[in-house]
Amino acid sequence: MMEKQRSFSLKPTRLLVFSFTITSSVVFFTFFTIWVIKATPSVRQETHFQFNESSLSLGLRSVTVQALSTFSGNFSATGEKKSFLIDAHYRRLENGSGFASISVFGGLPRKEDAPGVPADGGGKGDLLRKKESVPETSSEKIELPSGKRSADKRIRTTSSEKIEVSISKKVEPRRVKDCDLTNGRWVYDESYPLYTNASCPFIDEGFNCKRNGRMDKNYMKWRWQPQDCEIPRFNATKMLELIRGKRLVFVGDSINRNQWESMLCMLMGAIRDPKRVYETHGRRITKEKGNYSFKFVDYKCTVEYYVTHYLVHESKARVGQKRVQTLRIDSIDRGTSRWRGADILVFNTAHWWSHYKTKAGINYYQEGNQVHPRLNVSMAFRRALMTWASWVDRHVNPRKTQVFFRSSSPSHFRGGQWNSGGHCLDATQPLNETLSISYPEKNIIAEQVIKQMKTPVTFLNVTDLSGYRIDGHPSIYGGKSGKRSSSSIQDCSHWCLPGVPDTWNEILYFLLQSHR
Repeated sequence: MMEKQRSFSLKPTRLLVFSFTITSSVVFFTFFTIWVIKATPSVRQETHFQFNESSLSLGLRSVTVQALSTFSGNFSATGEKKSFLIDAHYRRLENGSGFASISVFGGLPRKEDAPGVPADGGGKGDLLRKKESVPETSSEKIELPSGKRSADKRIRTTSSEKIEVSISKKVEPRRVKDCDLTNGRWVYDESYPLYTNASCPFIDEGFNCKRNGRMDKNYMKWRWQPQDCEIPRFNATKMLELIRGKRLVFVGDSINRNQWESMLCMLMGAIRDPKRVYETHGRRITKEKGNYSFKFVDYKCTVEYYVTHYLVHESKARVGQKRVQTLRIDSIDRGTSRWRGADILVFNTAHWWSHYKTKAGINYYQEGNQVHPRLNVSMAFRRALMTWASWVDRHVNPRKTQVFFRSSSPSHFRGGQWNSGGHCLDATQPLNETLSISYPEKNIIAEQVIKQMKTPVTFLNVTDLSGYRIDGHPSIYGGKSGKRSSSSIQDCSHWCLPGVPDTWNEILYFLLQSHR
């Protein structure tokens, strides 16, 4: 009997199950392969950009970038307010060193506080103006695929790889620790002065050189340019906003009065009608002995000056049968009640410590009831500053009041001292180098005393930069208005206004901004 031949056939249901199984296996294998490739760390790069204050603010031309994998790249970066634009183009290196470079072109845009300051090409000297456009502190990690631009940082790349960029910016705007304000040069600037003797009614006749017959004007047109940064041009409106509702008080000798008058004149640049505001003070400001105060009504602030030659008490004591003038180096000046409560205090003393009485130190310095028969002027100066420092530490609240101590102002007597024929009449240009060979001992003592204080005190060092300005003194133009001084003594200690004290106030303006 012949057997029936069994035929092989697939039913439709079985065919569908078989096809689905094969397809699922292929898809699973494909996705698994892709996942393994994506997980491979060899194609992942991590770049750490470390910016510091100098590189961001000064517009430096190169910054080192360390990469965790080998690549090279060309970068260009420009700063914008609250953001950075970074263009990166990568190409892989077979034998890379692991380091690349970033070139920064131009730097942050320069903003002028006022028109008229020449640009310097965006190199060194842009520190201060650029700081306002840089975020104070940020640390962020952004991950973006190739060809896409981040909305926050706007970074684009032509690489086909995924890049993880970790950017850490540590920026502290308005800091001066990296800038030596005393190291620089005087630059002739046609946009200066910031005011004129005709526009300011507060210039003492002894400082009003132009009105007293001085014909040359170059002494008013020099701007101090630090080597590593730039002092912002003084902006009267911004300065008045800084001291809104506050008391700015200058305490010291006639050199501090020089600076106080300069500050008043500079601030008047923000007043549309100086005569109206001047009259709203309620009284005429005089230049007689006493204390001087000017109130800016719209800003509810006062700019004041209190005279004290030594910061300590000038007194009298009996020595033998005579009653002699003494200096109480252990007792603060009696005018302290008028300084207390000020929001900004600018102290100075040095000018009168060169007087023949203080230099000789014979029966002049007093401590308690004792009058020293003889005491070295440097020792007396140190003890007097320690007395001042103790008063500041006891009576000044550092949470309310900022304290400055201005350094000694240099004199420029040639051919003798102030009382022996010394002169500076022929000087019409700054010196190429300062006349002082060594740093003044009084400055060294002041800095040493300040370092020992509990209260933070900023040492406003104007000595070296002023040392170049032999042309800035009144000389014979310190007499009555319209006349040369008839005295044989020339003034080579004080300063013409407009003039050098304006620069001191520009530095003070910068420091006040820095301490906000």
